[in-house]
Amino acid sequence: MAVAVTDAAGARRVSARQFVRLKLRVMGNNFRGQSWRIALFVLGAFGGLWLATVGFFLFAAPGLGGSDRYASVVAALGGGLLVLGWLLLPLIFFGVDETLDPARFALLPLSRRMLVTGLFAAALVSVPAVAVLLASTGLILTAGLLGGWPAALTQAVGVLAGLLLCVAAARAVTSAFATMLRSRRVRDLAAVLLAGAAALIAPVQLAAAAALRDADWDRLVSVATMIGWTPLGAPWTVGIDVAQGRVWAAPVKLLITTLTMVALLAWWSRSLESAMVGMANSGRASARPEASGTAVTQLFPRALGWLPRDRFGALVAREARYWWRDARRRANLITLAVVGLFVPVMLNLGGAGLTGDTGGGVPNSSPVLVNLSMIFVGVLATATLANQFGFDGSAYAAHVVADVPGTVELRARMAAFSLYVLPLVVVISVVLALLLGKPGWVGLTAGSLLATYGAGLAVNTLLSVLGAYSLPETSNPFALNSGAGVARSFLGILSMLASAVAVIPMVAAAALLGDVWLWLALPVGAAYGLGAALLGAYLAGDVLDRRRPELLATVTPRR
Repeated sequence: MAVAVTDAAGARRVSARQFVRLKLRVMGNNFRGQSWRIALFVLGAFGGLWLATVGFFLFAAPGLGGSDRYASVVAALGGGLLVLGWLLLPLIFFGVDETLDPARFALLPLSRRMLVTGLFAAALVSVPAVAVLLASTGLILTAGLLGGWPAALTQAVGVLAGLLLCVAAARAVTSAFATMLRSRRVRDLAAVLLAGAAALIAPVQLAAAAALRDADWDRLVSVATMIGWTPLGAPWTVGIDVAQGRVWAAPVKLLITTLTMVALLAWWSRSLESAMVGMANSGRASARPEASGTAVTQLFPRALGWLPRDRFGALVAREARYWWRDARRRANLITLAVVGLFVPVMLNLGGAGLTGDTGGGVPNSSPVLVNLSMIFVGVLATATLANQFGFDGSAYAAHVVADVPGTVELRARMAAFSLYVLPLVVVISVVLALLLGKPGWVGLTAGSLLATYGAGLAVNTLLSVLGAYSLPETSNPFALNSGAGVARSFLGILSMLASAVAVIPMVAAAALLGDVWLWLALPVGAAYGLGAALLGAYLAGDVLDRRRPELLATVTPRR
């Protein structure tokens, strides 16, 4: 990867345009000879275009309907959701495209400002960024219809500022969390921050649902007005303010947006430099004495001393260590812990306790609804394994050379992952039953979750063999190669759908058996999940034995 830089004689200068050209060239090279990547990229582009079209008409609806009152609500709430999506979705589901890995520029004489500017410009060349730009042009149409060309021109500036804010927020947050998650000393702090960021979704959704249910548009307008003065809604409402006669508000909101964007870029700059020079991994040497014992003894930590000293036990111990020490895997575990606790509580309580409409109980809870919420957690938990060989990359060659049987390999990976997930299953089951005020439903929640988890293990082990893709060799756990973001999205959707279909019998039993199912859910769910996982490992293991070389070639990063 060659980049023109300014030498001592001032030969050539680097511009953001060269970073954009470099990214396009790297993307083209990654697509060369990879027809499946091209197909997924085209599908992702069509999906982004469809979402952009829907967003355009949603943003343009107030202008087409001549309603300036609803225009500010749509602009503030819709724009705020866009910014929140760019903040949270890369951390929880999609990641960010790092076709240009910042670590590869570490030895080049590029200033921090030059590097951040170039990478920021390259980040704008993506399907999500183009989709957001196209969707938000609906606000320009609304502003123009309500306030003429001055409002439309002002809103055009606001749309561009909002897009830059979204990209800066996504890159700053993912880079900061990547640096934090590489250091095990601060992983607990990272978990708390991620939990707090994910929890921001709940107040917004509950406030919007309450406002729509009560049809109190005055309250909704006041909420939108408040959001419009925050960085979440400021850039999206400047044209609406001009159309409504508040011309003085436009420069103030643009200033708020600019200051926020500068702060985010400065934050990204600091974490980016840390990632390049390895500051997150630096520190004083450990004062602990040298580990004693044989290599086999050191492989098995004290907590896993019960594992058999054979190939299966060694693979379980290896995978268990990697799930805790690898930043990518640890990021997925943190996401699961946050979302796995948050979503079931919100689905079953329905915000009743927060809106004061409880009526002395929990009216929205039922065995079927509990089953559905547990299914969501189960499919989300196992979706992480849909590309488990991609975490290994070229290191999987050691397993190919050692001729590890496919069934043993997959069972060991299931067991190691379950060491972290099964305790979380117990916690989620107990907490949800207690919050619902029905301690007797612990068996129902645990059984449903165990069944879904086992079925998800079966589905995702097969997907991990057939649909694996390579991950970039970078310390950022949220980084993806060009095209891999679309692959991850489709693979995740396929994983969730297949896992959900596999546990339809559990939902049917909960709906038909009534109170009897409260007693049968735990034993039946545990047996169903265990049987599905073992059957999936057996079937997928046979496939793995036949295509190990192809799998190794697929997950090995291309340079």
